Amino acid sequence: MDMAHDHAHGSNRKVLLASFFIITGYMLVEAVGGWLTNSLALLSDAGHMLSDAIALGVAVLAFSLGRRTANYSKTYGYKRFEILAAIFNGVTLILISVYIFYEAFQRFMEPPEVASAGMLVIAAIGLMVNIIVAWILMRGGDTEGNLNIRAAFLHVMGDLLGSVGAIVAALLIMFLGWSLADPLASVIVAVLIIISGWRVTKDAIHVLMEGTPVNIDVDHIISVMHADERIIDIHDLHMWSITSGQNALSCHVTVDGGMTIRESGDLLHALEQRLEDEGIGHVTIQVESEVHPHDDALMCRLDDMEHE
Repeated sequence: MDMAHDHAHGSNRKVLLASFFIITGYMLVEAVGGWLTNSLALLSDAGHMLSDAIALGVAVLAFSLGRRTANYSKTYGYKRFEILAAIFNGVTLILISVYIFYEAFQRFMEPPEVASAGMLVIAAIGLMVNIIVAWILMRGGDTEGNLNIRAAFLHVMGDLLGSVGAIVAALLIMFLGWSLADPLASVIVAVLIIISGWRVTKDAIHVLMEGTPVNIDVDHIISVMHADERIIDIHDLHMWSITSGQNALSCHVTVDGGMTIRESGDLLHALEQRLEDEGIGHVTIQVESEVHPHDDALMCRLDDMEHE
């Protein structure tokens, strides 16, 4: 399980690094082009590409730190840094959207002259660059299971949409003389970006709050454990994610008082195998005798604990 995670970890880092260099290079081109053509659509897209470059850089740093081994200070290692990077990227998406809304409002009030031909050329090249980077991330990275990769991928998809919006706006300005198309395209893209940013931020916060992994069905996991006839009861159950793709579980199981230590070990091994097949790689189970049960509550009632 850990070897598979490490392989995916290295693959994710490589695609992020390649994407970082491509995005950073074209971000500089688009920023200069937006300034020369006076296009908000291009400038907002360049600003988003800047955030992409930062996001990808932070994501690479997160994967690099995440490979550091656990120690007495960080017993789970530094893998949670990936989740912190995802939150950073999600919040950045939201802030960029707010800024684009503000700039677009100013341009709705006073539409400026836009060099549509130059805007069209730069936006078209930007679209190709974003398609290439999105393809690299989808082909080599885990855009579904890893929050850090998904956040970076959403940044790039936001850029791709920004390029499409800039192309459409440039064509409308060229053929219809509709100058409001530039800020309107920016607003549409900003709406899509802010939705993506909110989703990724919410999912990352869920992990930090030790929420149940979104791909895990609690009732199903309980039924899988109860399928072993040696288990009488399950309580003090907790399920959480250490980082994307690494789920953990801890609980107490009640067994017959006559079970030997060897039989208890066999039970634990069987449960660990079953839970690993269900996507839970880190398992901590305490076996208790039916004669001396710990509690009858399935979930640990932390809120009932009183500190004298």
